[in-house]
Amino acid sequence: MTAPAPLGNRLKELRARHNLTQAQLAEMVGVTRKTINTVENRVFIPSALLALKLAAALGVAVEEAFFLEPEEGEALQV
Repeated sequence: MTAPAPLGNRLKELRARHNLTQAQLAEMVGVTRKTINTVENRVFIPSALLALKLAAALGVAVEEAFFLEPEEGEALQV
């Protein structure tokens, strides 16, 4: 199994707030349910366009939906 992508997300939590399934969110942004699943599970890093669409569909700023994970042994510099 590959290591999770360094881009974390809160998609599952945000979907739950809106009572949306992966399939419903996928339809809203024009992708498959599997794409939503792989993004949520950090298997796939979404394009900037998809990240923006997902955030907009969930009513949040992209920074609220996605965040950088520091690499092991590194502090994230802002």
